[in-house]
Amino acid sequence: MPISDLRRHNHFKGLKVINFRFTDKVLENEVEEAFLYIHIQELERQNITITDDHFHINYQVNRITRNSQGSKASVPYSDSSSKLSGKELQDGTWVRANVTNMVAEFFRLPRETLGIVVRVQDSKNRINLVVPHPSSESNNAVMPYIELTLRDNSHKRTRRMIGMDCTENSKEVRCCRYPLSVNFEEFGWDWIIAPKQYDANYCSGECPYSFLQKYPHTHLVHLVAPQGSGGPCCAPRRMSSISMLYFDHDLNIIYGTIPGMVVESCGCS
Repeated sequence: MPISDLRRHNHFKGLKVINFRFTDKVLENEVEEAFLYIHIQELERQNITITDDHFHINYQVNRITRNSQGSKASVPYSDSSSKLSGKELQDGTWVRANVTNMVAEFFRLPRETLGIVVRVQDSKNRINLVVPHPSSESNNAVMPYIELTLRDNSHKRTRRMIGMDCTENSKEVRCCRYPLSVNFEEFGWDWIIAPKQYDANYCSGECPYSFLQKYPHTHLVHLVAPQGSGGPCCAPRRMSSISMLYFDHDLNIIYGTIPGMVVESCGCS
């Protein structure tokens, strides 16, 4: 689940434009889902008394593009709302907007960056809210980001050719790859921002003689059976990485690629 990278900014009608940059490798995939996460916080109140315990916050995401005359134009893609408490607004909180259509269109016809503006206000336009911006003076821990779920059909076809895939209801006894979803929140790992869960998969099954012939080295080791050898076992043959967004000890947001997190194929070794 890749997270987009952020670069420079400019302005559109008084609003700062947030520019997202995607790598060529990411752009090769299809977009299944895309969510924009923004951290909003009360900047100041107008000179009126507010007694509400909760506030309805509206936020609109517009894409900045060029019209037929070559001038900048703003195209709305997402209108969302959230009910937040006064404490959440004072301390700051994360909200998200579904921007799947916007990002999918950008992937089909990509440019250098995807530029957006975000308009945020309460339902009665009484509270001045701030959305942190990826500029030099911003707090990196609350920088806006886009979380993507991608679809790679060619990768899936290759994966089926490499090893056997099974389900929990399968009666297959030979070594096979089974689905397994890991939820970080169930472990109490709240320092991981995204993904909250992912498909890790695991290997299980027997390694009979006929199956070992697919792997000559393992087959020979099984026949020789040296001292201390526990025999062949079903284990991952190929692993892949995932991209993660998480907080470090100083509460800075870190984006990194963690290797060996997903079992892509299983075999006997």
